[in-house]
Amino acid sequence: MANPWAGEVEVRLDGVAHVARLTLGALAELETQLGETSLMALVERFETQRFSSRDVLALIVAGLRGGGWQGTAADLLKAEIAGGPVGAARVAAELLARAFALPGEP
Repeated sequence: MANPWAGEVEVRLDGVAHVARLTLGALAELETQLGETSLMALVERFETQRFSSRDVLALIVAGLRGGGWQGTAADLLKAEIAGGPVGAARVAAELLARAFALPGEP
């Protein structure tokens, strides 16, 4: 079960629940992979809805890895994410929001 106070989000892949969270290492890797120069640029990209499905998948892979998942981006491409594309975008948004929220903030 995901703990939102620890920045965790539940991701269901092929009906199985996984815990995802963005560690600092995952965020650094994500910046490089998505070609952003800073964390704030990465967050702004999602806040202004300038993200692609590739961005969503990269964010989910980073979060899953931060939660201990041993899969790869190729594995995620073959998996069914609960809620489809909209569900995946929600997970990505929650991961970012929880990574930067302080305890007690919504």
